[in-house]
Amino acid sequence: MELLIKDKLFLVGGATSGLGKAIVEVLIKEGARVLAVARTEVKLEALKERSTLIETVAGDLSKKDTLTVIQKKIGDAQLTGMVINSGGPPAMPVLQTTLEDWDKAYKNVVRWKIALVQELLPKMMDSGYGRILFIESVATKQPVENLVLSNAMRLAVTGYVKTLSQEIGGSGVTLNILGPGYHATQRMESLFAKNSELKGIPEEDIRKTFADQTSVKAIGDPNDFASLALWLLSPYSRYVTGQTLTVDGGLVKGVMG
Repeated sequence: MELLIKDKLFLVGGATSGLGKAIVEVLIKEGARVLAVARTEVKLEALKERSTLIETVAGDLSKKDTLTVIQKKIGDAQLTGMVINSGGPPAMPVLQTTLEDWDKAYKNVVRWKIALVQELLPKMMDSGYGRILFIESVATKQPVENLVLSNAMRLAVTGYVKTLSQEIGGSGVTLNILGPGYHATQRMESLFAKNSELKGIPEEDIRKTFADQTSVKAIGDPNDFASLALWLLSPYSRYVTGQTLTVDGGLVKGVMG
């Protein structure tokens, strides 16, 4: 299927690893242009070498200076879509958290995303078209053990996206959330390690335990996840907005998962 995104410009956060990198790769394969954002310049340079369709911004998306650089890079070009994506807060159970942990989690998971949308959404609305895709977590539908900070803050993002999608419904801009389950990423490896430490069980056994929680009995492939993201970033998803879709191999047991 021709996805009608060739030469269109997309912003992708967390672009040098995991699900963000997988989305960058499928976008450029379709001929789209990508403005890739991540904190580590060396990794961005390595990514940029993969294609002339990639431009980069090294910076922290929670910082105003980074947003200013992004705006300058976009210039007068039409921003077709953006993938709002980054790592989550540290793994810990509820009773180990402090109020400082909660303040940091709000800043790391919620606040900067709202700031980014406020910065770039008006231009999309002016053009009458846009695709905004948030990469959150399966925790939007079902809590993940020892990830209370993520569990709580991802739901805050869900409420924000649903509300905004309704407020701007006739603008031509859609907003959706993908909630990844257990995919083969560095983030998951850190979660396996944390659970191994807490439970005194080998990491390989923890990994199998996580896989066995899914219906397909496997850890997900980031490339499969990226293929759905690609469709949601295309014009064909025009009738899908305000939705939270989990990509989890059947991990969520509820009928609304």
